[in-house]
Amino acid sequence: MAGHDPAPSCCDCFVALPPHTAAPAVVFGKNADRPRHEVQEIAYIPSAVHRPGDKVQCTYIEIEQAERTHAVVLSRPAWLWGAEMGANEHGVCVGNEGVWTREPVGEGEALLGMDLVRLGLERGGSAREALEVITALLEQHGQGGSCKEEPIPFVYHNTFLLADRHEAWVLETAGRYWAAQRIQEGSRNISNQLSIGTDITAEHPGLRQRAQSQGWWSGVGQFSFAEVFSLAQQPPRMEAAKSRYRAGKELLQQHAGRITAETFMAILRDKDSGICVDSEGFRTAGSMVSVLPQDPALPCVHFFTATPDPSRSVFKPFVFVPGLKPAPQVSSPTFSDDPAKKVPRFQSTVDRRHELYRRHQAALELMEKDQERGQELLQTLRDLEKQGLEAVNALLAGNVAPKPEELAELFFDCVDAEMKFYK
Repeated sequence: MAGHDPAPSCCDCFVALPPHTAAPAVVFGKNADRPRHEVQEIAYIPSAVHRPGDKVQCTYIEIEQAERTHAVVLSRPAWLWGAEMGANEHGVCVGNEGVWTREPVGEGEALLGMDLVRLGLERGGSAREALEVITALLEQHGQGGSCKEEPIPFVYHNTFLLADRHEAWVLETAGRYWAAQRIQEGSRNISNQLSIGTDITAEHPGLRQRAQSQGWWSGVGQFSFAEVFSLAQQPPRMEAAKSRYRAGKELLQQHAGRITAETFMAILRDKDSGICVDSEGFRTAGSMVSVLPQDPALPCVHFFTATPDPSRSVFKPFVFVPGLKPAPQVSSPTFSDDPAKKVPRFQSTVDRRHELYRRHQAALELMEKDQERGQELLQTLRDLEKQGLEAVNALLAGNVAPKPEELAELFFDCVDAEMKFYK
């Protein structure tokens, strides 16, 4: 049945706010765990003004375009329109996770959860606005369609973590129904399961009526979204998510009051907990960490790996500034006869690897074949990442004032430096 593939499928998303952060900032992080050979690219889409009546083609369906769309940077599976995670020019970050609930998943094509990530970022100037965009589009168009670049459908519903400089929101869905929880302090994580209980800040207007009509809730007493809408018999992947959720929560608590970008990078690299995935069928295909200072005079900084397995990848900083230098090294090739865009879909395969992915792949093979040389290379990469972090920390502390053109070239330069080490 669609959506019940025995292979593990998992993602973990984290957010920390004061007083759990070391500085007056919100820190966001996510691992995108995807089919093992799927390529994740980094895409920058500038802001735009659109004409009345314009449409936008998402992964599977076309919808009305907004009058204005914000500039976004996305970490996305290279075959689709949306994104696993990303940020916009206003300091909004969004990531999604797959879930299975009492509402059936349908194989009919609609909006993917990953499409909703991008739509929320392009149209929302704050985390709350992005949430309102996503829920309105969810209610209007529904969610559905295969989430994997293979002929056998793989379908799920979605939960989301949204953050900006001041607050965060957890949004959890079941079909067109949803519940949301506002986070104003401390820390929170999500992991492929419903986690909103009775502390519901906003919800679909027909949520409780739906639960009553299906016999899932009596209508008496407290209403827990997770208890009411979770499956009585959980798929194996959701059972496995419970231990990752607990481990993630414990790691957040261990570092409470001291959380930085480096803390989240370490958590995303944690293999013992299962947060960093490296299995036969699935692995962590890309990772993201963002620092969103509460001081509007300071820039938001977003770190992306653009390569699999964060424990053996480099987090590279990106800052929204005018005149950004493109980074074609992390852009996948496009195809005029793309099997993801033809019906029936996914009847053939294409090579979507970008140049950084190819070189990183060769480096991973070296690390596995020659442990000594592999460790030397890994240490070199860690030193490279440390240089980027030190520069960003000085920027966020207000100790340096780089020229706009330097920030415009920052991500390109970091990608280029990493590629040179793989030669």
